[in-house]
Amino acid sequence: MVTPTSSIDDDILTVLWSPEQLLQKVQDLASKITHDFSSPDSSAPVIVGVATGAFLFLADLVRNIKLPLTVDFVRAESYGSGTVSRGAPKISCDVKLDVTGKHVVLVEDIVDTGNTVSRLIAYLEAKGASSVSVCTLLDKPSRRTVQFELLGDGKFYSGFECPDCFVVGYGLDFDERYRNLPYIGVLKPEVYR
Repeated sequence: MVTPTSSIDDDILTVLWSPEQLLQKVQDLASKITHDFSSPDSSAPVIVGVATGAFLFLADLVRNIKLPLTVDFVRAESYGSGTVSRGAPKISCDVKLDVTGKHVVLVEDIVDTGNTVSRLIAYLEAKGASSVSVCTLLDKPSRRTVQFELLGDGKFYSGFECPDCFVVGYGLDFDERYRNLPYIGVLKPEVYR
């Protein structure tokens, strides 16, 4: 358990996952991805991080995947400065790599309603990806409103099941703050209300 020590730590109600727990989960997920894409008939995946929330998770994940791979980012915005998804996300920054005929692993910080992931899978399919897997650090199935389907032989890699509360840290933010916390914690409601 991490004990809050700085002013931004004071805004945290409780710590859900420590830096050590996060690292172990990232290593577990990277090991699964390495295993699944190591077969002789599988080409190296394109790892596409969803900016900006997944940047820390993505960096740690790719350092632990033992395969040749390429990395890119896409930006999909659905929260703005609020705490609830506004529904259909807008893609505001395109991938630069050509994903035509490639296996894509979409890396998300959190899958909440499913709107963003569903939209991004369709977007990558339209760009010609042969399969789309999703790797999310946090999954919040209690908030799911859209049941997304993976493309091709894609898989769903999920780290932790997240309770239905607003979490920050390790890349996750509220109004662009708290991304730099080394753990994931529940933000005190008085901070965002």
